[in-house]
Parts: sequence; structure tokens; C-alpha cells
Amino acid sequence: MQIIPEPQNLTGPASNPATEVVVVGEALVDIVVSPRGTVEHPGGSPANVAYGLGRLGVPTALLTSIGDDHHRAAIERHLASAGVELLADARPGVRTATATATLASDGSAHYDFDIQWELPRITPTTLPKILHTGSIATFLEPGAAAVRALLEQVHRRCVVTYDPNVRPALLGSQAQATATFEDIVPLTDVVKLSDEDAQWLYPSLSIQDISRRILELGTGLVVVTRGSEGSMLSTRGAQVLVPSVTSAVADTIGAGDSYMSALIYGLLQTGVDRLTPGVLESLGGRATKAAAITVRRAGANPPTSDELLAELPEHQTA
Repeated sequence: MQIIPEPQNLTGPASNPATEVVVVGEALVDIVVSPRGTVEHPGGSPANVAYGLGRLGVPTALLTSIGDDHHRAAIERHLASAGVELLADARPGVRTATATATLASDGSAHYDFDIQWELPRITPTTLPKILHTGSIATFLEPGAAAVRALLEQVHRRCVVTYDPNVRPALLGSQAQATATFEDIVPLTDVVKLSDEDAQWLYPSLSIQDISRRILELGTGLVVVTRGSEGSMLSTRGAQVLVPSVTSAVADTIGAGDSYMSALIYGLLQTGVDRLTPGVLESLGGRATKAAAITVRRAGANPPTSDELLAELPEHQTA
């Protein structure tokens, strides 16, 4: 996917034509505070998804915006280690975003963010097979408007996947965030969200009703992850429940992003036109395994394709 800023500057970043997935969204540094001390990891949900895809061997590029500081170098090294192409111009005088994650005794994380999100409006000249976006990048202005404009350009020209990855502290009112989410969904083919995301956006509805609501908005597949209860994958014609995988938990950082990476990895093979119950079970099972491997390890540390295929045979599902 080659991209050029609008309307006149033709020297913007361009991805390799062989790129299969372009991820659009924030890259940041996770500062993880736990009883064992403080550790920094490159992160951000879209960056984690891109990194996870790279680890799975998918030619991937990340379109983002980061500052010209020492955190930028850490993000560049991290993405390059997975073969991910970084599409980002340094922004002098701007801090690279950070998310401070304070871990509880059960491994769950509470986040505090320091982020400014800007992205120039861009015009794609070639398209990947899949464009993924989500999280802060689709809600926080002024960058969110540029993301939505890009989705309007590529919708129906390539597969679009979306994970809102709700961060209430950054979203303003629940009503406003839900309106933004519902404005984006019709521009997508696949929406994945956690049960916590779903219930925050639609507090009066059941998970089944939320899935139906999102499908009615125009997307083709809704995936709701439910932690230890597995995940639910729904289309207009089918719904499957995929059980969780038993796993020790180091922490939950990046688990949902690993699920998303593996889901995209599967969609590259299956497409979105014939999502039979058997296909949905396969997609959900692979993604569940990826998340289970990730929670065993500290930080956002997703599996390679070899690990995904070898470490968790099918019979190890709960």
C-alpha cells in the first residue's frame, strides 16, 4: 500500500507493494509497574497487532505518528525485529505516547495514558489485502478524522478489520464514544471487541444483542472475546462459541491484540465471503491459542507461526 498525504505533498511514506496488511493506529511505550519493579515495552494496540502479524510471518506495515525522541528508537527496533515496516514521520518537539500499566496481583492491568494523536490525511495508491485499525486512533482527534477518511477511501476495495479496544479515560462520554464507534462500523468487514468493550459501549444489552446490533450496522463478522469463557463469532447466518485454552497467566497485556493478529492471519487464508460455522471455529480456535500463548509471557509477546501451530494442539482446549 503506497500512501501520499493530501493534497499536494507527494513525498510521504510508502509501503512495500508486497505488504499484505497495513495497520493504522497508535504506537506507544508501555511502562509496566508491578511489585517486581518498572519495565518499559513498546506497545499500543495497533502496534501490537502489527508486531503480532510480523511474528506470524505476514508482510505488514504500521502507519502511525510518533515523536522524535528516545522512545521512537525503541519502537523502531521492536517493529523491525518482527519485520514490520514503519510508516511514520518523526514529529519534532512531540513526545512519543506512553501508557503506564499498573499490574494487579491477578495480572490484570490498569492504564494511564499520555498521548497526542495526529495523522495526516492520506490517499492510498495501492491497497493491501487487509487494512486494520482501532483503539485510541479511531476516537482521539485530530487523528481520528484522518483515520475515518482513510476508511471511507478503502472500504469495499480491501478487507477492513476494526478493534475499538475501548479506553474510557480517553474517550469522553459513553454516548459520544458509542456514536463514534457506530460511525466507523459500516466502513468495516470485521469487528472484534472484548466483552468489557461491548458492555461499556452498550451497558443495557446482552452480548448476543450487542453482536446483532453491530451486524445490523453493516459489518459482516463480529467477534467478542470473553476471557476465560472463550469467544463468540457471529455473522448474519451463523454463530459459534469457541472455548478458551487453559493457560498459566503472567499478565494479560497484549492478549487481545494477539487474538486480533491471529484472526487477521486466518482471514488472509479464508477471506470474508464464506464464513461457515466450520471456518468460524477454525478462525476463533487459532486466535484463542495465540492469546493463550501470550498471557503466559510478560508484556505483549505474541507467538510466532511455529509456536502457534506446535505449542497448543487442538485437544488442549478447555
